[in-house]
Amino acid sequence: MRILHTSDWHIGRTFHGSSTMDALAEVLGALTVQVRDNEVDVVIVAGDVFDSATPAGPAYTLLSDTLLALADSGARIIVTSGNHDSAARLGFQARLLRDGIHVLTDPLAIGAPVTVADADGPVHFFGIPYLEPAIVRQHFPAAGEGGAELRTQAQTMAHAMSLVRAGMAEHEGRSVAIAHCFAAGVDATVGLEREVRQGGLDMVPLEVFDGPDYVALGHIHGRQQLSERVRYAGAPLHYSFGEQDKPRGSWLIDLDADGLANVAWLALPVPRALVTLTGTLDDILSADNVAAHAEHWVCAVYTDALPQAEPMRRLRERFPYCAMVQHQPAVTGAAEVRTYSERLRTAVTDTDRIEAFLEHVRAGQGASERERVLIREVLDDRVRAEALV
Repeated sequence: MRILHTSDWHIGRTFHGSSTMDALAEVLGALTVQVRDNEVDVVIVAGDVFDSATPAGPAYTLLSDTLLALADSGARIIVTSGNHDSAARLGFQARLLRDGIHVLTDPLAIGAPVTVADADGPVHFFGIPYLEPAIVRQHFPAAGEGGAELRTQAQTMAHAMSLVRAGMAEHEGRSVAIAHCFAAGVDATVGLEREVRQGGLDMVPLEVFDGPDYVALGHIHGRQQLSERVRYAGAPLHYSFGEQDKPRGSWLIDLDADGLANVAWLALPVPRALVTLTGTLDDILSADNVAAHAEHWVCAVYTDALPQAEPMRRLRERFPYCAMVQHQPAVTGAAEVRTYSERLRTAVTDTDRIEAFLEHVRAGQGASERERVLIREVLDDRVRAEALV
């Protein structure tokens, strides 16, 4: 059986105020072609289908069009809900969907698989919707009633996987689990989902996922291989500049009669590349940069000692898709790493305090000679005004 693992579509998300709907439609169209060309039997979407619990109408249209196109390619589709989705809204039409499209959002149905058969027998797909402990613990027996303690993501996912393993015991054959969580071992540099907190409360140990032949995870926006059979596919679009160098695509999984046989990466197109340009504002606006990046999404980090006038306007005259500008003065000496409180401790006069403030906000650069004259004039005027009161 051939399976395609994707996740984190985030239909409806904006990128620095710009809609991503057209770009995502292009990418999901390319994914549909890959499904058809590679004769995929089952497509898994591991959560965060929408970016909002209350998506706008066009988001539903894009989802419907994509699911129908995937179904028309001959694949079965299995979708689970993520933390951005409203499980109720995503799943409200589940029983009305055409054959071959399954939307799994019910925590009470975790142990009941969607079964798809091939020449080697059945493959059981267990969908685990995103489980917020405080919300879903009401659905499961409490610890005092013979159930599990469900206060953390680790405890809740461990309980869900115990239901999966119980379902596996009842259904002979190969198995695939689908979940949306933050698993231990993730490389934090690949673009963490924006609500993920890297603390023990949200981290699910890798051994929790023991059992199935493959575990398709969502929640992390860059591809990750935690083990040969436990992986994140990441998001199909770049949703932040922190993800700009990370590949976009899906995992193509082959199961044979004995289980996991092969996993390959299918790259997806990037409609508009992202780039971060660093240097002085004049350097960033150079002809070479404009020639190379005029059609890219641009994050400009300018290192001039002082803030420049109207940097975004000037940047967008050269880079129409400049989405972000940051002022990060270059640090050039040991004195510049002093904290503001350390500078103030050595300040005696008002002039010293103003100098300490300027050094702090200008990455170590104090007042110029002309500014010192102005500072002295202002302070002298204040002294004269106080003397007249």
